[in-house]
Amino acid sequence: MKKVLKLTLAVVCVMFSSSLFAQKIGYINTDPIVANMAETKDAMAKLEAFAKDLQAQAETLQVELNTKFQEYQKNSATMSESVKQLKEKELDDISVRIEQFQQVAQQDIQNEQNKLMAPIFEKVKTTINEVAKAGGYSVILPGNALIYADEATVADISKDVAAKLGVDWAKVTAEAAAATAATPAQ
Repeated sequence: MKKVLKLTLAVVCVMFSSSLFAQKIGYINTDPIVANMAETKDAMAKLEAFAKDLQAQAETLQVELNTKFQEYQKNSATMSESVKQLKEKELDDISVRIEQFQQVAQQDIQNEQNKLMAPIFEKVKTTINEVAKAGGYSVILPGNALIYADEATVADISKDVAAKLGVDWAKVTAEAAAATAATPAQ
């Protein structure tokens, strides 16, 4: 009875380990794909316009501060001490408003970027899932996290995902090669 149990256990272990080796594994580097999608370029243009609008508002506040400061400097000699203190407080208040505005603006830009990029990332994720299922892959790993991958057993699906998303993979790889060649060796 013990021999049958040991034999059964050995067969199960062999079947389990062989099923692990039968799994198809792939990897993808999504960064260049996302960067070259038309949707990303549109999103970045919208984000840039949003940031420019906030920058214009910040510049308006800065102009207000500069104008009031010049006025203060020009008239400070003839101001009473109480008026000087009021004007200095007003300048300080404007400075604080500018700082707060810049902090909120930075956060707004980050939120806007997240809002604009979320559907793009979701589209890429959906496409990766479709390519993985169509190719029979059981695992897809992020390419930028790989230290080593045997190309005979682990496949790069980046080209397939890029093609399905309408990204010119040849252009992406040429740009990456040019960037690598332009980087001086350390």
